[in-house]
Amino acid sequence: MHTGILTDLDLDAEGRSSTYLSIPYSIDRSPYFQVKIPIFRFKNGDGPRLLLMAGNHGDEYEGVFALGHVLHALDPDRIHGAVTVLPMSNVLAVMAGRRRSPLDDGNLNRAFPGNPTGTPTERLAYYLEHQLFPQHDVVFDIHSGGTSMEHLTTALIERQPTPEMMAKARDLLEHLGQDYAFVAQNGYDSPTSMGAVARAGAIGVSGEFGGGATVTPKTMQNTKRAIDNLLLRLGITETPLISEARAPVATTVLALESHEQAIYATRRGWFEPVVTLGQSVEASDVAGYYHDLERLDRDPEILRFRRGGIVISRRLHADCQAGDCLVQAAAEIEG
Repeated sequence: MHTGILTDLDLDAEGRSSTYLSIPYSIDRSPYFQVKIPIFRFKNGDGPRLLLMAGNHGDEYEGVFALGHVLHALDPDRIHGAVTVLPMSNVLAVMAGRRRSPLDDGNLNRAFPGNPTGTPTERLAYYLEHQLFPQHDVVFDIHSGGTSMEHLTTALIERQPTPEMMAKARDLLEHLGQDYAFVAQNGYDSPTSMGAVARAGAIGVSGEFGGGATVTPKTMQNTKRAIDNLLLRLGITETPLISEARAPVATTVLALESHEQAIYATRRGWFEPVVTLGQSVEASDVAGYYHDLERLDRDPEILRFRRGGIVISRRLHADCQAGDCLVQAAAEIEG
């Protein structure tokens, strides 16, 4: 079936190659317009097959920048297996600094399994799930909190459909060299990339590596280390490419298992947090204050955690609307 994607990507070619995933989509200023998504391939014989992708959300830059470093450092003659690099999956969103595509308002990470005759975002999702993901053993989709959120640096996997896949995913999770890891439970039918990877028969690894639509030396260091450690664990490379070696760390594994682990705005207001990322909290601890700037003479609402855990994310914007997630505290899990 035609996937709505045009490409001459050759996954069997040895060495380094680069091309585009092209999505035809007529627009007012250009009737024969194509969305051009750059994609790169490095291959040296048979072996593990890894897809590195970033820019799934366009305002998350750690992965985009880190994969730029990978493109300069990766030598196909010094790897075992194959690495595909998709540094700006939702390229128009990256260029616009938006979470979603400015072309169709598509959120790629909520568009799977996609539609081969749908919008550009739906067509890309369909191609990734049905064509590209199945050609890889592992997919690493790099995320961060984006414009409105800061996120504790965490490696991430989804619950896998079989015990064997879960064991492999857990092994990779704990070898990414991060202080924290996160096990999500969105399910096999999830519209996210991790759900799509599982349906494609591959192992999905992800992570949140910062936020605020910016990067810091620390978030870049963590992102680069995760990429290098994954390449090393899979046996694709023998030495780090873009980061400094680090002794193994004891990874604390976290999970969000209930909506009670998050605090959401229920009306217009202004959020003043009093907790920081990585802080341990107990049930009933104060998370912050919710102000009404139109009635400053009234006491702010005191926001309290309903469950204890480790603060994993919080909203950066003070100005909030009903439905905005303000803060989350994840629980530590064993096994």
